[in-house]
Amino acid sequence: MKGLTDLQTHYCPGCPHGIIHKLVGEVLEELNILDNTIGVAPVGCSVLAYKYFNCDMQEASHGRAPAVATGIKRLNPQNIVFTYQGDGDLASIGIAEIIHSAARGENFTTIFVNNGIYGMTGGQMAPTTMIGQKTTTSQNGRNENTQGYPIKMSELLSTLEAPIYIERVSTHDPANVRKAKNAIKKAFQIQLENKGFTFIEVLSSCPTNWGMNPGDALDWIKTNMISYYPLGIFKNKEVDK
Repeated sequence: MKGLTDLQTHYCPGCPHGIIHKLVGEVLEELNILDNTIGVAPVGCSVLAYKYFNCDMQEASHGRAPAVATGIKRLNPQNIVFTYQGDGDLASIGIAEIIHSAARGENFTTIFVNNGIYGMTGGQMAPTTMIGQKTTTSQNGRNENTQGYPIKMSELLSTLEAPIYIERVSTHDPANVRKAKNAIKKAFQIQLENKGFTFIEVLSSCPTNWGMNPGDALDWIKTNMISYYPLGIFKNKEVDK
């Protein structure tokens, strides 16, 4: 495929980042926008995403990808712009950037990968870590009384007026991978029509830091994450208007 470079990724065995990269690359190719696209890579496990997407890429400081994307899109409105971010990058240090970009209705697309943990830095608790989930900084499991509840980014952003399309999808089985691709494609199509901000949250696993084999990690998404992070469309102003 043309959407990705011919390089072996650095991701851990069983990590769905490779699947999600492939979906984005396929969509860019199918929409014939690959040569007109600028992606913004985060700080996190996908910090090297610029090596894998076969389009122009820009690296951003930790959490600042939406701010960088805003500048790129405003200076180059003819280009398609997307950010690719994990939950530590987007929902923690970058939460102000994503909220205000969404509130302004910036005309770019965010692919938000939620695996409930800080993957690159050793498996610490993230803003999206589940109640009871054990991490290196919540070794007895996340406790809502001391560490609060996981942040639901799709629901949070859907309360804002400006975003056009917000959907949460998953990577835990082939059927949901196909649905994820459809959602990503719709988000880019909306941007092509200059309608505004689009946000696709993708539930993902982290076998290494969850301490599971890849198959069990995918099952854990289905049996544990989806009940708290339900799949579906949270905002679609094209339908709601």
